[in-house]
Amino acid sequence: MRICRFDDDRLGVIEGDTVADVSAALDVLPAVRWPYPPGDALCAHWKDLRPAIEKALETAPRFPIADVALRAPVANPGKIVGIARNRKNLQSETLDFVDPSAANVRRDDDPIFMFIKANSALAGPADGVVLRFPDRRNDPEAELTIVIGRGGTNIPYDEALDHVLGYTIGLDMTMRGKESPSSRKSLDTFALIGPCVTTADDIPDPDALGFSLAINGTGIQKGTTADLAFDIRSLIAHASTFYTLHPGDLIMAGTPVGFEPVHPGDIMDVEFDRIGAMTVAITAHR
Repeated sequence: MRICRFDDDRLGVIEGDTVADVSAALDVLPAVRWPYPPGDALCAHWKDLRPAIEKALETAPRFPIADVALRAPVANPGKIVGIARNRKNLQSETLDFVDPSAANVRRDDDPIFMFIKANSALAGPADGVVLRFPDRRNDPEAELTIVIGRGGTNIPYDEALDHVLGYTIGLDMTMRGKESPSSRKSLDTFALIGPCVTTADDIPDPDALGFSLAINGTGIQKGTTADLAFDIRSLIAHASTFYTLHPGDLIMAGTPVGFEPVHPGDIMDVEFDRIGAMTVAITAHR
């Protein structure tokens, strides 16, 4: 199932080139009062919500996907975890735009290098990417993004996928410089996800998904999640040794080599097997 959020917080299911409005299913979610429980309510109550969605699909109105504004499919992630330089053959790289003194180099004593992106960086395809510092170098990184469905801490490797609700496409936007990764990667719209969350039952092997990224029609990245140095189970298990994971938390899994800066006016097209495709516009901050 491919779940999306569109227009004014409508809940949808993407079926081919259409979106079915299943917002009526949201009535099964419990009412909450402050202080709110941790995690995203939709993800936390997915077992109750899915049957309601399937029922709503029987009579749901449908709209061409081109006619709706797609928002971030996870509305309230508790945290967004990024994984830096998670690709094979890392030691042979020579990237002249990366400052070796910056705190983004994977170390032998911490092989999976994590950072946190601010929740305020969350955006969806309809929001686009807004460059606050267009005079600096800003690079898009296409990444499989894990959506946690069942929380936990110290999750064993063999049980890691049991905690996944599904997967979405992530654009881990990066401004180059000497600031910490969490600073340079947390600008507004720099954690863009979409167009939907494909539930885990429709992605039996997240470590074998092909994907591509193009800027203005020119291919920049093309690869597969098999190119990652650390597999999806490892990332979930490792993150859970540092943080308690809650439903709706996002883990951006990393990206292969293929970097090109973007500028206001550019258009990005990114596609992942079994998830879909999205077109994202680049604008300047005002």
